[in-house]
Amino acid sequence: MAGVTAVGDRADRADRVPKQDRSRATRQRLLEAAVACLAEHGWAGSTVSVVAERAGVSRGAAQHHFPTREDLFTAAVEYVAEERSTALRALFPQGAAGDRRAIVSALVDLYTGPLFRAALHLWVAASNEDQLRPRVTELEARVGRETHRIAVDLLGADESRPGVRETVQGLLDMARGLGLANLLTDDAARRDRVVTQWALLLEEALG
Repeated sequence: MAGVTAVGDRADRADRVPKQDRSRATRQRLLEAAVACLAEHGWAGSTVSVVAERAGVSRGAAQHHFPTREDLFTAAVEYVAEERSTALRALFPQGAAGDRRAIVSALVDLYTGPLFRAALHLWVAASNEDQLRPRVTELEARVGRETHRIAVDLLGADESRPGVRETVQGLLDMARGLGLANLLTDDAARRDRVVTQWALLLEEALG
């Protein structure tokens, strides 16, 4: 009897693993679909039903993973933030080798790409949604700290020196501003000149 039970337990475990994998895959599809919907349609056009359809899952399956719309899109923006950090790290796996222009360009690319565009739509929604605002505010504060830390590491900035922390934050604010401007027009040529100038400023300010 014990042998039969052991076999049954192993079968149950073998059955659970594929289900767990399917569950993770479904969650991933929903997050990717939510990001795409936010970037393309904004908050108003990105309902749970629309996201579920894009992900190729039922509305019930979507609500199993994310009971509310706020749960879904807050998780989507967290996913976006993690992807942004991963993408930045991946650009310089061996370090940036002192190429500050490349670092500035990489930061600007993150803020002008589709991942940041999706996050912007959630910011706009959070400004008018009381239930969503505190969750997005807390999340973005955490993301901001992480992005700042990554920038400091890549730039080799010594924040014990006066003004250095503010200089790094100014760089991130500039990149964010270019991301906002990119919602309306793609002015890549002007952006390239701005990146070049900021790299020169960083060389002077950071040494």
